[in-house]
Amino acid sequence: MQVLVVGGTGFIGRQLVARLLAQGHSVRVPTRQANAGPLAGADTGAMVVVQADVHQDADLDRAVAGCDVVVNLVGILHSRSGQPYGVDFDQAHVQLPRRIAQACVKYDVAQLIQVSALGADAAAPSGYLRSKAAGEAVIAKVYADAAAHAGAGSYTVFRPSVVFGPEDNFMNMFAKLARFLPVLPIAGAHAKMQPVYVGDVAAAITQVLGLPTARQAIYELAGPRIYTLGQLVQLAAQWSGRKRWVLPLPHVLGQLQAWVFECLPGQPLMSRDNLASLSVDNVSAGPMHPDLGLTPKSMEDVVPGYLGAR
Repeated sequence: MQVLVVGGTGFIGRQLVARLLAQGHSVRVPTRQANAGPLAGADTGAMVVVQADVHQDADLDRAVAGCDVVVNLVGILHSRSGQPYGVDFDQAHVQLPRRIAQACVKYDVAQLIQVSALGADAAAPSGYLRSKAAGEAVIAKVYADAAAHAGAGSYTVFRPSVVFGPEDNFMNMFAKLARFLPVLPIAGAHAKMQPVYVGDVAAAITQVLGLPTARQAIYELAGPRIYTLGQLVQLAAQWSGRKRWVLPLPHVLGQLQAWVFECLPGQPLMSRDNLASLSVDNVSAGPMHPDLGLTPKSMEDVVPGYLGAR
């Protein structure tokens, strides 16, 4: 198949692109700077990195035209404030999926795969989760409106929990903090989550390519075990060779910590919206769907291998 991977230079994207190529698919990866980034110079006969701004309709149309499958991995963790979600969440999580879905219908793409988030809900406590739900809703509407079009194709939605792997910005971040802090004050320490291995996310996506039962389906992606955030922070420290005490912060101090992080330059370690996401459990309703044919890898089998090397 000819597969377009929007967000293909990111953490999940690099794993997915490698897997698609290994399975013999042709891959197209749009990026604003075709000669820069993790895939720079990686063009092969089966993969092409194309210079394109997917937020521009003409560029998006050129990228989508001729593809059998389009995978949208674009996601951000932080946005300027706004209701029901901030403008940055709106652009990345709502408007971009809508435009991608419209382009897929326009060019008769057989399947659109949208990577959303576990806990996506219009009534969720955070703008992040509300915007992810809105992205799913606009895709469903585009396809419902196009149902009479013979070549409209189908869409598939994945809702992963927090994703871990060698290049993650999750367990690696906690391990890095443990290098410098003897005590780790953590907001939302009691929040429950079910982290999923990045390789399993990539495998799940490739498993549903062209799968009839994946039409208009939603799949949750989660690992085999549920942890609290505090437990994960302790494990990140332990697996990187350091034992650290986690200090759970009460809600008010957690809000203050997040606000301070927001005021610092660069991307915050934690925002108040992130903290709102942690107010609801991020766990799957059940095991991975049989369609995916996966037994998810545990953190214990994977994470010590890449944190222990530091």
